[in-house]
Amino acid sequence: MIRKFVVCLVLITVSLGVKAGDTLRYTLQQCRDMALNKSVSAQVQEESMLAAKYNRQAALAMMFPRVSANGGYMWNSRNAHLASNEHSFPFGTASVGGNGTTSFQWSDQSIVSEIGALVQGTPLEQPFSAISGAAGQGISNAYGKLYDLLTLDVQHIFAAQVGVQQPIYLGGRLTQMYRISKSVENLASIRSNAAHDDIIYKVDEAYWRVVSVAHKKALAEQYYQLLVKLESDVNEAVKEGLATQSDLLKVMTKKGEAEVKRLQADNGLTLSRMALAQVCGMPLSAVFELEDLGLGETQLPVDQMVAQAAVSGRSEMQMVEEVERIAKSSAKLASAGLQPNIIAAANYIYTNPNVENGIRNNWSGTGFFNAGVVVNVPIAHADAILRYKAAKHAAKVATLKTEETRELLTLQTTQANQKLMEAQQKIVWARMTEKNAAEVLRMAEESYAAGMITSSDLLMAQTAWLAAAGDVIDAEVEAKTTETKLRKYLCTL
Repeated sequence: MIRKFVVCLVLITVSLGVKAGDTLRYTLQQCRDMALNKSVSAQVQEESMLAAKYNRQAALAMMFPRVSANGGYMWNSRNAHLASNEHSFPFGTASVGGNGTTSFQWSDQSIVSEIGALVQGTPLEQPFSAISGAAGQGISNAYGKLYDLLTLDVQHIFAAQVGVQQPIYLGGRLTQMYRISKSVENLASIRSNAAHDDIIYKVDEAYWRVVSVAHKKALAEQYYQLLVKLESDVNEAVKEGLATQSDLLKVMTKKGEAEVKRLQADNGLTLSRMALAQVCGMPLSAVFELEDLGLGETQLPVDQMVAQAAVSGRSEMQMVEEVERIAKSSAKLASAGLQPNIIAAANYIYTNPNVENGIRNNWSGTGFFNAGVVVNVPIAHADAILRYKAAKHAAKVATLKTEETRELLTLQTTQANQKLMEAQQKIVWARMTEKNAAEVLRMAEESYAAGMITSSDLLMAQTAWLAAAGDVIDAEVEAKTTETKLRKYLCTL
């Protein structure tokens, strides 16, 4: 956010400093800032970093207690009865009707039936029948109450639970998961830095390409003006009989070629500016100039010790190291499947119907607590053993790739360092050659003015000077792009 604010402030300042109708002018740093601010890849990496950060925090949170609450309701079309609606005793059968009425039937083998048979037809028959009927009704009423007590009112069931779970030991699984998520977060940060450097490198390449084409355009214009002057001089010489028409045609041909080169340089400058605008996130039709077209001097090459030490800071090296850490943590994570797991849990449960004092369908209950510890000990898990072995070999592969990457990056940095030395040497020779060509051109112009050489000789000197001056520009731009690459490898962009 701070970087975006600074970039916006810089752009506003530049905009306010430019009058209406003037062309915007940007420095190399401003082009870098615009590209970083508007780059989609940079925004993607920033979002990836945030996602990795929250995943790491989630892995850490898994080590702490987890509290959860659950609630439920169930409707049943029927109630549950623990007792049957008809029960047989040795002395009779008690029945409960669907409307709640009860009845009792004495068995034929009961003593009551036997006594009833004895008193049948006697004056005691009616009193005994009343007594036996009342006794049977009392038994049936008692069974009816028992039937009601053993009827569960479960047509509407409510249940609520609040529980806490705390992992005590999971074989190191949680620790390794946190380390893996931490490495993934580091990877996201490294990728973000790598994307940052890639954007800067692309901007620098496009920037120096514009500088190169701008210098070559100025050189083509200068060469064209020399030919215009030479054409005028040869034309006068032809009129005075000091030169032939063939000499004039040669100059005119060279002038035509110079016009084509000037047009090519102008088109090349337009295209290179469009490429720079695209990298910086500006419209392709944006009109702007570069604040500084000077190439300047490049940094000196570094010694071998500095180049090797810089490898550890390279994003490529850091990424393979994090991958190696992830592979090693994955091996330890696989070994956690062979170790005991211990988890503690505590719950508060409330139900209606409740069972605090019998089974009652009311909200007067207070619920109950429970707590416990679960221990799981793996004994024969062949798949877990094989996965652990596979993870160990994968970790070994990651270690070998880390060593290989270190060697390759050291070689890459050394090559860039040597190319910078070669580019600087090219500059020295190109400048010397351009200086000599400029001196030869000066002498040729003086000799032509004195009539000592022909226009063809002067054309050769001008062409040689143009080639030498172009070589200087190419050498200086090559040195600048090589320096940018070396700075990227040395992590000093």
